[in-house]
Amino acid sequence: MRPVKAAKLVTRAEATLKASPAIDHWQQDRELIEAEELLLHVLGEDPDPDEEIPSAARKEFEVLVARRAEGEPIPYIKGYSTFRDIELIARPGVFVPRDSSEWLAEQAVRRLRGRKRPVLVDLATGGGTIALAVADEVPAAEVYGTDVAGDAIKLARRNAKRLGLAATFRKGDLFGALPARLRGSVHVVTLHPPYVARDEMDELPDEIREWEPAHTLTDRSVDGLGLVQRAAEESPAWLAGKGWLLVEVSPDRAKAAARVLARAGFRDVERTKGGELKVTRVIVGRRPA
Repeated sequence: MRPVKAAKLVTRAEATLKASPAIDHWQQDRELIEAEELLLHVLGEDPDPDEEIPSAARKEFEVLVARRAEGEPIPYIKGYSTFRDIELIARPGVFVPRDSSEWLAEQAVRRLRGRKRPVLVDLATGGGTIALAVADEVPAAEVYGTDVAGDAIKLARRNAKRLGLAATFRKGDLFGALPARLRGSVHVVTLHPPYVARDEMDELPDEIREWEPAHTLTDRSVDGLGLVQRAAEESPAWLAGKGWLLVEVSPDRAKAAARVLARAGFRDVERTKGGELKVTRVIVGRRPA
C-alpha cells in the first residue's frame, strides 16, 4: 500500500461519509470535520495537507472511516469524547455526550458559582457528562448523578476516578437513590431526558437508533415529555428555596417543556438558547413558591 498525502486521504474519507445512508447529514461540512477528527486521532496530531501518511496509519484510518460510514458514533470509535475541556470515556450502551449539552452545563455552572455550599443533582446522568463538567468547573460543589442503568453509573464512576473529580453516582430512578439529607437543599437539578416520543423512534437516523440504547432516547411517552413531567413534579421537594430545574430538550419540544414547568408552578420559566448551534434547548425554572 503506497503512502497518500493527508489532504487526498481526507477528501476520500469525506466522500465516503457523504455517501453513507447511516449518517444524518444535518450539519454543513460535518463529514469533512469528522474525517479530519479521525485522522487526528490516528496520528496524534494535525498533519500538514501535503504530508504523506504511512501505510499502517492509512490502513488504520480507513478502517475507522468504514466504521463511521456504518453509523457508529465517533466517540465510540475513539473511545472517548471531549466535553468542556474534560475527556470522558465513551462506551457502547451508554448515551453519547453531545456538544449541544455544553449549554446545559453552562447554565448550571452560572447558577452554582458564588454560592457558599452549592449542590447539584444531575438526573439521567449517563456517563456523568453534566455532573463531571460541573464538578470540574465548580470544585466547591457537592455533585450527585443518578441513572436507572447500572452500566451508565459504572462508567460515570470510572470517568470521575480517572479525572480525579469529586462526584457521587448512584443507580436509581430520578431522586430515588439520593440521600434523604439532600431534601430541600439542592440548588440546581439538571436533566437531559430521553425525549423522543415513542412513535418517532423509527424516524431517527441509523447512527442514533442502531447504536444508542433505546432507554437513553425515549421514555416511551406519547409526547416524549414523561420524565420532564416527573422531574417537574418531584424536584420541588429536593430544591432549596431559590433552586433551579434545568431541562435540555430538542428545539421542537422546548415550548411544550416550558409549559410543563409552568403548570407545575415553577417561577421565572424561560426557554434559553446558547452554544454553537444557537437554538433553544434548555428550559429553566425556579422552584415554586
